[in-house]
Amino acid sequence: MKVIIDTNAFMVPVQFGVDIFKELNRLGFDEFIVPSGVVRELTALKKLAKGKDKLAANTGMTLTSKCAEVMTEGTVDDAIIELAIEQEAAVLTNDIELKKRLCSKDITVVYLRGKDHLEMM
Repeated sequence: MKVIIDTNAFMVPVQFGVDIFKELNRLGFDEFIVPSGVVRELTALKKLAKGKDKLAANTGMTLTSKCAEVMTEGTVDDAIIELAIEQEAAVLTNDIELKKRLCSKDITVVYLRGKDHLEMM
């Protein structure tokens, strides 16, 4: 199964100590997609963030190498939704507004639950 990974999800390993790829595999996902907009956001965070957020963004950038990058345009959230529909993929995100938009379009959402594992809705 395919899953698109949002910017905030790439920061989960540093922020919460959760191995997102191990958890995604546990849930049955074996194909990981990163929109180019997410890579741009992580690059900006690496430059602008401080402390733990900077470390999380750096780690997130490293983790993107495990994913297939897909070129996208427009806002990142809009691109994620379009890509999820086009690829018939789930989306890993902790963004509340994006989760609402995804659910309204019947797109499977994967999110951090209990600060120690991923769950689908």
